Amino acid sequence: MSMDMTTVGEPGLLDTLQHEVAVFARRAEQTRLGGVGQVRNSMDRAAYLLLNRLDKEGPMGVKALAASMGIDSSTVTRQVAPLVDTGLVKRTSHPEDGRAVVLQLSPRGQSRLEEVRSSRRQLMDELTHDWAPEEREVFCALLTRFNSALSARMAVPGTETSSAS
Repeated sequence: MSMDMTTVGEPGLLDTLQHEVAVFARRAEQTRLGGVGQVRNSMDRAAYLLLNRLDKEGPMGVKALAASMGIDSSTVTRQVAPLVDTGLVKRTSHPEDGRAVVLQLSPRGQSRLEEVRSSRRQLMDELTHDWAPEEREVFCALLTRFNSALSARMAVPGTETSSAS
């Protein structure tokens, strides 16, 4: 039997959902879901997401990176500065327009990203070790769907959620 979570008659389920999402967000922030071992908590969320995006999509300018992440250019500029300073990201000239700057994952950044990914994979494996493979797949699919819906909502003007909530 399918349950429509938007039904006004089911506030208990929605209360449980919003509470569990809040607890998840707090736990994720507390641990940064950083992984295990020496790598644990060694890379903040912003750095991980920026490096991951550059790895998946390749070199790009600040505006393109900001647009692909759904954040503004000034935020990307501020977040990428320490990554450049530590040698994880390289700033290079755009191949077609030498005046434009392109951000690119450095070899050191690639190595560091893989180290963090491996540690985070190990953590996910530990947290879900007693789950059936189908449960992991369903959880991943639903979490992806939830994040997509949240991203779509945030992209619509006037629907941003308050950071104080």
